[in-house]
Amino acid sequence: MFFRRKHYIVKNGFVDIFNTHFNETNLPNQLKHGAKLIGRWMIPHNEDTTEVLAIWEYESYEDYVEIEKSVRNDKAHVQRVQEWYEKHGGRDYVFNNYLLEVRNEEIKTTLIK
Repeated sequence: MFFRRKHYIVKNGFVDIFNTHFNETNLPNQLKHGAKLIGRWMIPHNEDTTEVLAIWEYESYEDYVEIEKSVRNDKAHVQRVQEWYEKHGGRDYVFNNYLLEVRNEEIKTTLIK
């Protein structure tokens, strides 16, 4: 199994917009292409920001790579994402003003197999 953690630090005023985008745009497309969401949570980071964390599971690293390739090659999805960014000032604006930190990392189990 391959697990990944997607981590964001989001400005508080943008959290609802960001979560709606995830639920309506990103999650359905990930599931459509075979990703499995273990869960997605948020906690206060400081008085201005919130940490959002998602854990995803894949059969293997190679499976993850193929699913991500399919997601990124889904033209309708790419168009929806581009439109969402434009609605909020453009990709650079969103990353510079609302999504202050983004990490996509493999996580490894500590359980003995």
